[in-house]
Amino acid sequence: MKKYICALFFIIIIGCATVKKHENPTIPATSSKDAPELVVGVVVDQMRYDYLTRFWSDYGENGFKRLVKNGHTFTNAHFNYIPTYTGPGHASIFTGTTPSVHGIIANNWFNKFEDQMVYCAGDPKVSPVGTSSDAGKMSPHRMKTTSVADQNRLHTQMRGKTIGISLKDRGAILPAGHSANAAYWFLGKEEGSWITSTHYMKKLPDWVMQFNTSGKAQSYLKMWKPIKKLSMYSESGPDDNRFEGTFKGKDKAIFPYDLTALKDKNGGLDIIKYTPFGNSLTTDFAIAAIKGEKLGEDQYTDFLTVSYSSTDYIGHRFGVNAVETQDAYVRLDRDIARLLSEIDLAVGKGNYTVFLTADHGGVHVPSYLASRKIPSGYLNEKEFNANIKKYVEKKFGTDSLIRNISNYQIFFNYQVIDELEVDMGELQKKLAHYIAQFPEVDRVFTRNQLQDTNFSKGMGYLIQQGFHQQRSGDVFIVLNPATIAYSTTGSTHGTGFTYDTHVPLLFYGNGINKGKTNRQVEVIDIAPTISSILEIAFPNGATGKVLPEAISKGL
Repeated sequence: MKKYICALFFIIIIGCATVKKHENPTIPATSSKDAPELVVGVVVDQMRYDYLTRFWSDYGENGFKRLVKNGHTFTNAHFNYIPTYTGPGHASIFTGTTPSVHGIIANNWFNKFEDQMVYCAGDPKVSPVGTSSDAGKMSPHRMKTTSVADQNRLHTQMRGKTIGISLKDRGAILPAGHSANAAYWFLGKEEGSWITSTHYMKKLPDWVMQFNTSGKAQSYLKMWKPIKKLSMYSESGPDDNRFEGTFKGKDKAIFPYDLTALKDKNGGLDIIKYTPFGNSLTTDFAIAAIKGEKLGEDQYTDFLTVSYSSTDYIGHRFGVNAVETQDAYVRLDRDIARLLSEIDLAVGKGNYTVFLTADHGGVHVPSYLASRKIPSGYLNEKEFNANIKKYVEKKFGTDSLIRNISNYQIFFNYQVIDELEVDMGELQKKLAHYIAQFPEVDRVFTRNQLQDTNFSKGMGYLIQQGFHQQRSGDVFIVLNPATIAYSTTGSTHGTGFTYDTHVPLLFYGNGINKGKTNRQVEVIDIAPTISSILEIAFPNGATGKVLPEAISKGL
């Protein structure tokens, strides 16, 4: 009898050992058994769609090309609002809605209730963790809605982990959402550490502290030389030209860049952010997070959000047509290949889902466009704002009607308007008419227009989708195409023109149908699509739609 009992016990043990981890009968399932064990959301800061095609021949087979050839590519994906900045971009990708709903209307904006500029991720109520610097006083509290990662946490009763990573605080915090286990961002200067805030934890995990003391960040203080011969970068302009900015202490924006020699005049370890090595450091830390947090190792879907920020820093400094920008993307391709390879080992091929997109694009340097006889220009913002204030003072007899001008929005002083019994509609109308006469201005919209008219297309629609009734201003200014308030070197972004709205959108892995779709889709469709794959509730403010072409018919 004892032999039979032992044999039965042995069979039970073997049977339990062969049960797949996501089918463990002792733990109630809270998601589809076919759901990916890990979702990785990758955002490449300032990546125009044409960087995918323009540099295609320089990419290897295991980075961007792996995602494109073995996943689903949307070639006509756009942001559907203005302004196209980093904060709103990351929030919109992961909440599945626009600033009109999630409330992140810019990176920084004028808060009319606090009578001051506020930062999208700034939070004076939390404390820094991993540093004593105020750079750690950050949280997602200004974002009004949930992210898809939040919904996964709720769906799994907080068992599915969420980790957000980016050199930029907002690039880590907003995608990860409110309920994340952690969001980490990089503090350069003299520290060179990944930090967080008490919104997430009281103390850094051991694996983070070990990474910070490993010297990895310091190891990137080296020579930045092109990874390929410059002659191979024929898709970009010459290395020596007048349309690029450079580092302090270096006369020309030409290779090579000695980061050790330049660091003292360029923010210490912060200089790494302005080179491709910042993306490599981000990849190193993301791989450490996968291992340290054991992501994808149980039956509950985990989320890892990775935002590559260095491409934005490089774009702002050197521009769209720079060989430095091309070199950054060739190197990023290798970092993405390295990240995917590590996920293959840790989670297993076919067990995870990846999407890759950008938070906005970027404009060609207008001075370069002008040299090619393409319409473009610059706005003297200080002079422009001064003229607006002078006009209002002359027309209405006071200089107190305007409280703030920022992000191409004008905020009125409602208290003074009431006291002087100024007609709000007349003020908006006259000011809009005056501004529209500037040669750099394409068109102007007023609060009354945005509240009373339902725009279905064009700039009116984009402005409306970025308009938050409580947080936004009263008059909205759209400059001409390729006209910016910026230096004559380097690129920027923020408009509703296609160079800023058109970004890559790639899906890959578990639950994804291979193929390519050319119809126009919106970036806010990503979160509902991932939610559909996971069979969880959409983010609570989602206005985007599921992209059926991307989803495998097997689901």
